[in-house]
Amino acid sequence: MQKILIIQTAFIGDAVLATGLIEKIYSFYPTAQIDFLVRKGNEALFANHPVLHKVLSWNKKQNKYKHLLQLLKQIRNTKYDKVINVQRYAATGFITAFSNAKETIGFDKNPFSFLFTKKIKHVVSDGSHSLHEIERNHTLIQSFTDNVAAKPKLYPSVEDEAAVSIYKNKLYVCVAPASVWFTKQFPKEKWIEFINQIPNWFTIYLLGAPNDNDLCKQIITSSTHSNIINLSGKLTYLQSAALMQTAVMNFVNDSAPMHFASSVNAPVTAVYCSTIPAFGFGPLSTKSFIIETTENLLCRPCGLHGYKSCPQGHFKCALSIKTEQLLATVNS
Repeated sequence: MQKILIIQTAFIGDAVLATGLIEKIYSFYPTAQIDFLVRKGNEALFANHPVLHKVLSWNKKQNKYKHLLQLLKQIRNTKYDKVINVQRYAATGFITAFSNAKETIGFDKNPFSFLFTKKIKHVVSDGSHSLHEIERNHTLIQSFTDNVAAKPKLYPSVEDEAAVSIYKNKLYVCVAPASVWFTKQFPKEKWIEFINQIPNWFTIYLLGAPNDNDLCKQIITSSTHSNIINLSGKLTYLQSAALMQTAVMNFVNDSAPMHFASSVNAPVTAVYCSTIPAFGFGPLSTKSFIIETTENLLCRPCGLHGYKSCPQGHFKCALSIKTEQLLATVNS
């Protein structure tokens, strides 16, 4: 039996996208032991995962490097056949290089890639089109699977479905209004303007983490829509995905909830402010829409991950998006 470890300790959306590797490897090696290393906090995504054997977590906030060495010892003792590192950072490169695995695979931009048994060129575009992140990730395993990238997939449990069933007895849309980065977040006032024009026969569920609660409360207080429910901080990751799955539409920023939607093939409308889908992090659901400004702004995109404030001071990439653009996808 082969033992395979996948490493992705970045943010939650990145971890979701890396699940495509799990799906593809399992389809070719159904008897393999597949383990996944994520940052502490993200392991909740994989509770009761039917394919994964073990989920390892790295605590980056407390005794970071001590815990890294403890992980390395555990990984070396497991004697993996393959360690596949999705990241390009030194810490996970160190784990990969010294994992004692028979084969170590990672991107050439990782500082420790010179010690990997196989290093893969990290490509943003192949010349004909911009590669999606799942396609970039897939190049790491292409030599022992096939040429087709698998979509990400999460597995809400029966208990997760039961926890959100009380919210599903009506027509509803979900809105995840927050983002870690200011320039990737559709402004509060623009969300309110949009929500106010959604027909009142739709219930609106606001989704997010506990620290998004204040933003959601402000949206409800300032909105004239008669049927908004704040669920931020009340649902787990998998429960949120389960609720999004049967929504009429899900409205998200270029952020983790978009990838939740992709992982359960939920309908999604993704609003892009400072970033662009060509970076490779667009929605993958069968029914998906991309909303962005129609103005030709020379400053857009201004960065891959966004900023704490608009570098130009005007934030036109967000403020010039029209409410009608979002409403059109509800009507679809």
